[in-house]
Amino acid sequence: MTELALVVGLGNPGDRYVGTRHNVGWEVLDSLVRRLAADPSRPTRIDRLDCRALTGRVRIGATPVLLAKPQTYMNLSGESVKGLLLKHAVPPERMLVVSDDVALPVGRLRIRPSGSSGGQKGLQNVIDCLGHDGFPRLRVGIAGDHFRPGEDKADYVLERFSKAERSALAPVVDTACEAIETFVLEGIDAAMNRFNRSPETVPAG
Repeated sequence: MTELALVVGLGNPGDRYVGTRHNVGWEVLDSLVRRLAADPSRPTRIDRLDCRALTGRVRIGATPVLLAKPQTYMNLSGESVKGLLLKHAVPPERMLVVSDDVALPVGRLRIRPSGSSGGQKGLQNVIDCLGHDGFPRLRVGIAGDHFRPGEDKADYVLERFSKAERSALAPVVDTACEAIETFVLEGIDAAMNRFNRSPETVPAG
């Protein structure tokens, strides 16, 4: 039997946060289920409450995948993630956490097998709750041209993207979906080798 994979998108629940920079992780999961749907008008719904997260199940190739959007608000994401890992007996190396990253410009992404949170509070809470940082993560850049180092990140991450930034974000969300599929089917090393590069050199298919 193929081992279950867990893909967690970090974000904040509620209409006021829809489309904000901090909710890019959720946007990637929504795009993924549309991408995998046999009928794009009827994608899998991520709506089953499990361990304080909305979840949905898909298959990538022959691999079952549990998609999760923690509903604890960003800064307590780890409580939900820890519960899902334990309940479904998923090894940390088979979990991919998708989050925003203010250290990366819009249009870039980075995949790592482990490491620090880089100041992303949801990711930090996952590390704190698990007691280690040994799990893969996919970070999607949200820093626009007008963002300056030292600027208050707390307000910035709750802003919405400009029209130009939205145009730059759309292809990287698609690429993030490809990266998730590669992680599930081929592992973290293959995903890093293929997608940790500048957008113009990422293979189209």
